[in-house]
Amino acid sequence: MCFPRHVFYGQDSLFKTGEEASKLGTNALIISDRIMKDFGYLEKCHRTLESAEVAYTDYLEVASEPTDVYVREALALLEKEQAEVVIALGGGSCIDTAKAVAVLASNGGEISEYMNNKRTASKNPFPLIAIPTTAGTGSEATDVTVITNTSNDVKMMIKQPAFMPEIAIVDPKLSMSSPKGTTAATGVDALTHALEAYISKKSHPFSDQLALSAAKLIMDNMESAYKDGSNEKAQENMALGAMQAGMAFSNASVCLVHGMSRPIGALFHVPHGISNAMLLPVVLEYSQESCVHRLAEMARFIFPDKKTFSDQEAANYLVEKVLLLCKNLDIPNLKDWGVNEEQYYSQLSKMAEDALDSGSPSNNPIVPDKEEIVGLYHKAFTYQYPKNLVIEANQREEI
Repeated sequence: MCFPRHVFYGQDSLFKTGEEASKLGTNALIISDRIMKDFGYLEKCHRTLESAEVAYTDYLEVASEPTDVYVREALALLEKEQAEVVIALGGGSCIDTAKAVAVLASNGGEISEYMNNKRTASKNPFPLIAIPTTAGTGSEATDVTVITNTSNDVKMMIKQPAFMPEIAIVDPKLSMSSPKGTTAATGVDALTHALEAYISKKSHPFSDQLALSAAKLIMDNMESAYKDGSNEKAQENMALGAMQAGMAFSNASVCLVHGMSRPIGALFHVPHGISNAMLLPVVLEYSQESCVHRLAEMARFIFPDKKTFSDQEAANYLVEKVLLLCKNLDIPNLKDWGVNEEQYYSQLSKMAEDALDSGSPSNNPIVPDKEEIVGLYHKAFTYQYPKNLVIEANQREEI
């Protein structure tokens, strides 16, 4: 099992940053973005570092999905300023960039060299403090980084123990300022982590407990957090669920949704959370019959009043509830999101090949071939939620 050495969770835990950083060094590189500066979170981070007499330099050029360009720029700044500690403040893009910088700072090379474990980190990374500001990726508690290789438009999923942050600081207050669209996308991303960790061929009893707990927290609180960003209880539960989901998939791996999502992000610059959210209904419907028992177990955990359902009934109920959640969160299809149709269809073969090459689809309970993945991409582009979905869900509630 692989987890951060220390986890600080709860409102105002952001203010632990300076104290913890001072134990690791006297000079920090903060990897963040302009939005965190605008929200005032960066200033709060500065203040807590100043109170602990830790010097700092900001790298704020991360925008949307992380690329090898950001990694090179941030690493050059770290070396120039002789920083000893890396602090990530932001969403998954900032944290993934910081993970790559922390590893390369001590192990050298280009981040692309670590793809598929062609190169492994033999030295301890620079200490990394990860502070998420969205309830979604769970990157603060995983040994995974996802970086786009700009030379070939491939989103590299790299998993090694060295990419695990030293410290995770999860302050639910930081996600309250997220726009509704971001809350929806990152929340469904976290739900996808929990679902895929549970049905993964690499799942095990320890990751199962994390996945179940995460799925219930997210299903019970997602719509409340979406409708009212100031709902503290819902935001707290979403932050906890997202972290647990990250721990679950970091130890059990992800499956087909993530494998198919990465090429969409690399080629069309669709943020990771929303691409996962747009693919989840299609892939869940495709995978359902191959993992009925596992979906039924999760359904009974999330919805205790459905314990008398047969496996098939319970699995169907869970899938309906997930689709209904996505619909109520206004998750669009790829066409409605704005992906160019002609470009999309011209890239289907490459996307399917890149998805398979990532390795994630092989963890799925049913493993598609290239042609099947192309078919799923076709379906996802113009996917429509079942018209009777709300009626079916309401009818089930009355059983």
